[in-house]
Amino acid sequence: MGRIHLTFSQLRAKNQKALIPYIMAGDPSLEMTEALVLEIERAGADIVELGVPFSDPIADGPVIQGAAQRSLQAGTSLQQIFRLVQSLRTRTQIPLVLMCYYNSILAYGEKRFCHAAVEAGVDGVIVPDLPVEEGAGFRKMARISALDVILLLAPTSTAERVGKAVKASQGFVYYVSLTGVTGAQLVQVAAIEKKVREIRQASQLPVAVGFGISSPSEAAAVASIADGVIVGSALVKIIAKPAERSAVLNRVSAFVRDHKQAVS
Repeated sequence: MGRIHLTFSQLRAKNQKALIPYIMAGDPSLEMTEALVLEIERAGADIVELGVPFSDPIADGPVIQGAAQRSLQAGTSLQQIFRLVQSLRTRTQIPLVLMCYYNSILAYGEKRFCHAAVEAGVDGVIVPDLPVEEGAGFRKMARISALDVILLLAPTSTAERVGKAVKASQGFVYYVSLTGVTGAQLVQVAAIEKKVREIRQASQLPVAVGFGISSPSEAAAVASIADGVIVGSALVKIIAKPAERSAVLNRVSAFVRDHKQAVS
């Protein structure tokens, strides 16, 4: 049983929902990213999503685009992120999921990527620009390596597409709550609830909702209908504000604690 599956199973047994914070690896540095992951876990997060910086992040809004640019300017590479995860695994067993654009995987080599990710201690990967119709080969390699590939669904996803995506997904299903980029405004919860219900009718996998969740009240509303809540841009904004290391960690810790309390 993988870490992601185990985490959702344990939360379900306690009637709790998962809080999944997103941060950009290498923003502002890989050393700080390691400290942030550990602080985020201490504050109560259940899974951490690590962004892999890419020059053309089409699913991301200006906040995460800015974080990707800062990380790239700092020289962050995929190989360095694997080393970061390997280092984290000496101190934590929290599930770690990479959000990685397909170009980075293709350049690294699909088989090599899957093997290196699992060897380092990565539990899953989200590839926002690799649709279910085109990712069969990569998903097969990932499955052999025991790397969960988490697929995305959107408000525009048809029933047929929902069926395909949940059948191919592992770990959990990522429901994008709006037809836009990260950091956009959250849509009405009633619309999210309707789609989550449709996804659950097609699969037993947990459903985590992301994009547009920026406050504890929004997180609580989404947690009432989903199995997990993903928060990204609002947290990345906090990390981007100039401050002493300890101040950043304290702000991040408070943010995560507040959101975990809300989803619980």
